Formats: sequence, C-alpha cells, structure tokens
Amino acid sequence: MPQRITPAGAMKPLGQLIVICGSMFAGKSEELIRLVRRAMYARKKIQVFKHALDDRFHHSAVATHNGVQIDAVPVRNTQEILNLLEPDTEVVAIEEAQFFDEKLVRLCVELADAGKTVIAAGLDQDFRRQPFGIMPQLMAVADEVVKLRAICVVCGRPASHTQRLVDGRPAAWDEPTILVGAEDHYEARCRNCHQVRRVPAHLRRRLWRPQKRAKTPPQSAKLGEKSA
Repeated sequence: MPQRITPAGAMKPLGQLIVICGSMFAGKSEELIRLVRRAMYARKKIQVFKHALDDRFHHSAVATHNGVQIDAVPVRNTQEILNLLEPDTEVVAIEEAQFFDEKLVRLCVELADAGKTVIAAGLDQDFRRQPFGIMPQLMAVADEVVKLRAICVVCGRPASHTQRLVDGRPAAWDEPTILVGAEDHYEARCRNCHQVRRVPAHLRRRLWRPQKRAKTPPQSAKLGEKSA
C-alpha cells in the first residue's frame, strides 16, 4: 500500500473566516460579541476593529441596540487594520464590514490562511435591498456564513430587509447609500412590508408574473351539461 504523504500545511493551525450578516436589528453585533467572548474564555489573543463611520452608540466599542458592548479600535480602512495588527493575535473581529474597501476581503482570507480566526459582521443589503459593498465577496470566501433575521415592525414576521425612513416616509431610491443611524432612521421589514420610493423604471419591470389560472365552470353548470 503506498505511503500517504501528509501535506506540510496539515500541521498548521486551521484558520477560519466567519461572516455574520443580515438586516439592521437582526442581532449581528450581539453574535459578534458572543463569539469574541467565547474566544476570551479560551484565553485567545483578540483584536476587535470597527469602522469609524459607526459612532452611534460608542466611538471605541462594538455595541448592541440594547447596550451590550466590548472595546474596539475605530479604523477608517483596511490599511489601518494592517498597521495595528499584532503578529501573535489569534482572533480578529471586524464590525460594520460593509463600509470597508475591497482590500478587506483579501486581508480576511490571508489571515484565515495564516491560521487565525476572522469574524466579520455587516449588513448584506442596503436600504434598497441591493448587495452592500464588499459583503457579497466576503460571504463567498467565508468558511461559515451566519445570516440572521429580525422581526418586521409592521407585521411581526421574520424580516431580512432594512427600511430607511426620512421624516417618517420610506426613503427614495436615489438617496445616498450610507446614512448612519438607528431607530430614528431605520426599521426591520419583511419583503412584503419593505418600501422604496422612486424606484427606476427598468427595475420596476418584472421578469416574472404569476399566470392567471383558467376559470373552471361552476359545478352546477357541469351537472346541467351531463343531464342534458
């Protein structure tokens, strides 16, 4: 029987990339904090970063809507993460990944290949229900994707979309993609309750329409035909 050759990489620590995504109010930050705390209990060396655009609850912390938080370093781009990374860090957590540049995808893959655990959390869709920033690429190269859903504030069903409100009305399609805010600007909505104003005409045209079923004659009419 031929001898099995063990690849050199089999002895390295096995890294991983975990991407947490979903709409606003789905619990993404809460899940990131939970995974970071598990790593703390395991006595891993951890570094947590967040995009500096997100200063809703705390400038230097990842915080949930109900006040749970952990310390984080605010950064403006991937290069700043690279400058601050310490060589013996075992777990790297990144909040608001959708705001970062494309280099973050490559960095996450390289860190995972080097045996580190990378946890990236972010919105997978913008307020128009379109893919948000680099999130599709991150999800594609992840070892695990955790997609969370919120509760629709209108009907109470599971919600996968973020509703932006401007003066209490649904936002228009042509408004800026990024507007940092919480309950004052956003709600979780299901696909039936989500609304966007002034959607471009070419996107309003449907590729598929349900076909109308042919009307069947009433049962009484069928019986009449048979008796005749």
